[in-house]
Amino acid sequence: MTPEKLFHELLGLGLNWKVTECEFDQKSGVVRLRIEETEHLWKVERSPDDGAEVACYDHTEEMVWRHLNVFEHKCEIRCRLPRARCSKTQKIYRVCPPWEGLSKHFTKAFEAMALLLMREMPVAVVARHVKETDTRLWRMLKRHVEAAYPLADWSNVICVGCDEMSVRKGHNYVSVFCDLLRKRVLFAVKGRDKKVWEAFVQALEAHNGHPRAIREVSMDMSPSYIAGVQENIGSQAVMVFDKFHVIAHVNDAVNAVRRAEIQLGGWEAKNALKGSRWIWLKNPENLTAKQMATQQRIETLNLATAKAYQMRLTLQDIYQIPNSRVAKRKLQAWCRWVRRVAKKHPSLLFHQMVKCAGMVERHLEGILAHWRNKTTNAFLEALNSVFSAVKRKARGFRSTDNLIAMLYFTAGKLRIPATH
Repeated sequence: MTPEKLFHELLGLGLNWKVTECEFDQKSGVVRLRIEETEHLWKVERSPDDGAEVACYDHTEEMVWRHLNVFEHKCEIRCRLPRARCSKTQKIYRVCPPWEGLSKHFTKAFEAMALLLMREMPVAVVARHVKETDTRLWRMLKRHVEAAYPLADWSNVICVGCDEMSVRKGHNYVSVFCDLLRKRVLFAVKGRDKKVWEAFVQALEAHNGHPRAIREVSMDMSPSYIAGVQENIGSQAVMVFDKFHVIAHVNDAVNAVRRAEIQLGGWEAKNALKGSRWIWLKNPENLTAKQMATQQRIETLNLATAKAYQMRLTLQDIYQIPNSRVAKRKLQAWCRWVRRVAKKHPSLLFHQMVKCAGMVERHLEGILAHWRNKTTNAFLEALNSVFSAVKRKARGFRSTDNLIAMLYFTAGKLRIPATH
C-alpha cells in the first residue's frame, strides 16, 4: 500500500476525495498531505440552499489545516478546495471538506484533541505542547462555544445562583449565573449591578426559559442584586442569601477584631496575636498541632479575638440546625450576644462584628430561606476557586471574553466539540 493510499484510509476520505501527494520536509519536520476532490464528489454534492445539482466552477488558493501529529512530527493537510455553482440559482459557494473543523485552520481531529487538553490545562500550556499560538487556540475555542451555546435548553431552570467573579486586580468583575440543580453555568456578563439581571433574563428567554418559572435565587446580600431580582425575576422567586457569604462577612469581622485588638490592646495582646491571622480563618479540626497550641494559649488570655472566633463558630453551628424556627431563635439570640459582648469592650473593637449582627437582622428572612431546600452557592464557590487557580497558572486571562468563554466551555455542559 502506498503512503497516499494509507493516509486516504486513515483520514476516511471515501470516494469524494483522494490524497495525491505525501511528503516529509526534514528541515521543518512537517508532514504534508495534498488532497484533491474526485469526479464522484460532483455526483453527490448538492446546493446547501435548495438541494439542486451543482458543477465545479473553480478552485480556491491552496489552504492549510493543522492535523494530528504523525508520530512526533507536525502534520498539515493542503488542498485547493473546489467552488461549486448551483444549477438553479447560479450561486457560487466553497465546498466544505469532511476534515475541516469550525475554526478553518484546524482539522476536526486536531480540534477535538486540543479541546480535550484545554479542559485540563491553561491554554498557554496547551499551545506550547501542540506548538501553536494561544491566540489561534482561543479563537478555535470561542468558535465552538459560539456554535454550541445558542443550542442550550434552559426550559427547566427553576433554581438560579448568582455570584461575582474577579477578572483581575482592581474592580473588574463578572456576574456568573448558574443552574443550581443541574450544576451548570448559564450566563456570565461584565459588571455586578442590577442591570446584569436584565441581561440574564434576556438570555434566559432566548434559551426557552422564563423568569416566572424561577422559584429560588441564591446570592449575596448586595443591594443591586436584590433590586435586580425584584425588578426582573418577580415576587414568586424566593431570595436565599447564601450561607457562604454570610459566614464570609463574619470571617472578615473576626479579622477586623484581631487587627483592632493589636492596635488597641496592650503588649501582651500584640505579642500573642502577631502572626495568628490564618488560625482564625480555619475551623478547629483543620488546625495544625502548632496552630492549635497557639490558639489555646490565646484563649487563656481572654482576648476579644478569641471571643469573635467563637461567635463565628457558633454561627456555623446554627446552620446545622434542621428546624428553621429553632434556627431563627438562635440567629436572633446570636445577634443579641454579639451586642452584649460588644458593650463590654471599646466601641472600635467589635464594630465590624456588630455590623454583621445588624446585617443578619436586616436580611433574616432571606437567610432563613436557606432552610427551605438547603440551597447554597457551593457550586459557584467551587467554580470560583478553580478559576482562581487557573488564573494563577496562566498568569491571568487576557480578556473578560476569554474568561467567559472558558466558563461556558468547562462548566456550561455544552455539546462541544460543536459541529457545522
